[in-house]
Amino acid sequence: MKEIEFCEKVHLLGGKLYIVGGWVRDLLRGVAAHDKDYALCGVCEESFVQTFPQAVRIGKAFPVYLLTVDEKKCEVAFARSEIKSGDGYRGFSIVFDSKITIEEDLYRRDSTMNSIAYDVMTEEIIDPYHGAEDIKAKRIRAVSKHFTDDPVRALRAARQAAQFGFAIDDVTIEYMKQCRREIQLEAKERLVGELEKALKTDIPSRFFSALRDAELLDVTFPHIYALIGKTQPKKYHPEGDAFVHSMQVLDRVAMENNRVEVRFAALAHDIGKGVTPAVMLPHHYGHEKKGIKVLSEWNFLMTLPRLWIKCADFVIKEHMRVNVMKHDGKIVDFIIALGKNPIGADGFSAVIRADNGSLPEFLIHYEFYLGKLSRVCGHSAPQGLSGNQIGAWVRNERLRLYQQLRTQVENNCV
Repeated sequence: MKEIEFCEKVHLLGGKLYIVGGWVRDLLRGVAAHDKDYALCGVCEESFVQTFPQAVRIGKAFPVYLLTVDEKKCEVAFARSEIKSGDGYRGFSIVFDSKITIEEDLYRRDSTMNSIAYDVMTEEIIDPYHGAEDIKAKRIRAVSKHFTDDPVRALRAARQAAQFGFAIDDVTIEYMKQCRREIQLEAKERLVGELEKALKTDIPSRFFSALRDAELLDVTFPHIYALIGKTQPKKYHPEGDAFVHSMQVLDRVAMENNRVEVRFAALAHDIGKGVTPAVMLPHHYGHEKKGIKVLSEWNFLMTLPRLWIKCADFVIKEHMRVNVMKHDGKIVDFIIALGKNPIGADGFSAVIRADNGSLPEFLIHYEFYLGKLSRVCGHSAPQGLSGNQIGAWVRNERLRLYQQLRTQVENNCV
């Protein structure tokens, strides 16, 4: 069904069809718009179902349907208004009927840039809360004090600041602060969901900075908050404390690697510094070992994706060693270990470059070394060896081969 056909059928029912949400926002931003979400006004659910029997209801608390429009499955929601009746995003009494106007539906939304509608029939922009002005000003502004009704809106505002490079206005920051109590009651998977979206943005540090400004970082991501004020030796870290350093590393990695698990590893690489005793500052001896424990605590708090954990665990353990690693045996062991970890050489190297500004020679030529060393395996061992003898032979052969390969690299023979 074409969109114009959909619109005309709704019109015959006495209703109006609008596009709402991100598609309209992106249209006004001048960027490629993606999936369309529709809002219906002036139509009862019974008439809609009779006219569009192919629509599949997916909303439980209120009518939301999936309908194929222009060969894409789109969400079609009936306009509604909400009244706060409890805690969290489920704590609402919802009103939906054919009398709800598009302006009332837009009023319940979080920010003005998301409270704009597009009339499909007239192609008119419906913008009662001046969202277009805020988009032009690159500003995130709450539609009303009802912003505080759903505490995760505070996380969403922080994430959108990173996603769009917008500033959050002062009134909205105050509304975010008022979400502090309820946000602690939210299901942790919602926090992880917003964290994942934030890590996919171009400048993910803005997400954490916005939460810090709204006095929410300590109750949402306490292990990142703990880095604030943890001073570091100025010789190595003139940029400031461990929080500032971690944010810089995160953003640098985001510039060259789009994998979320790599970006999370960058975020967590110095997480052990958050538990350094004040008397030890500005030094952070043993923060790698402490970091593994902190990562485990973070995972216990909100169950992080396993892939994130595997990558971050490896980076936390190894990021301090690689640039000072001299022993050939340790280098060979590291090359093989990195080859088995899902972060990969590209991801690990991105973090090390962002953290230290340079890479050791064996990481620069990592693929060359790994390709050769991995060919040495137990199947090649001399007959008569067994058990640990085979393992020892493999390691010695790899060590001997690495030394030959390094000579080739030094002589520019690769």
